[in-house]
Amino acid sequence: QLQASGGGLVQVGGSLRLSCAASGNIGSINVMGWYRQAPGKERELVATTTKGSSPNYSDTVKGRFTISGDKAKGMVYLQMNSLQPEDTADYYCHAEGIEWGRRNKYSHWGRGTQVTVSS
Repeated sequence: QLQASGGGLVQVGGSLRLSCAASGNIGSINVMGWYRQAPGKERELVATTTKGSSPNYSDTVKGRFTISGDKAKGMVYLQMNSLQPEDTADYYCHAEGIEWGRRNKYSHWGRGTQVTVSS
């Protein structure tokens, strides 16, 4: 239900833009965001956007990454600038919301998209 794209190989200092599209019974989305997991490390928050709140960023990406999107359409983007080798990871899209109809709460993860920053 979440399809992420835009990963790839980039040199230090370069930029990439990740996209994530939600499909199916997305209902009302409250939170969309990006997480990442580097080899041998735990998954960590990169950035989230919550309905009615300012975006939230990890300190490690603040000032370099920008999250944007349209939760009503189930779209979220991550513009990544000034990429560094430590940004190398699999990036995962995440969404939380309430389905249409039965109004069940959900928390969905997309498959990762790989970002590799070479020095």
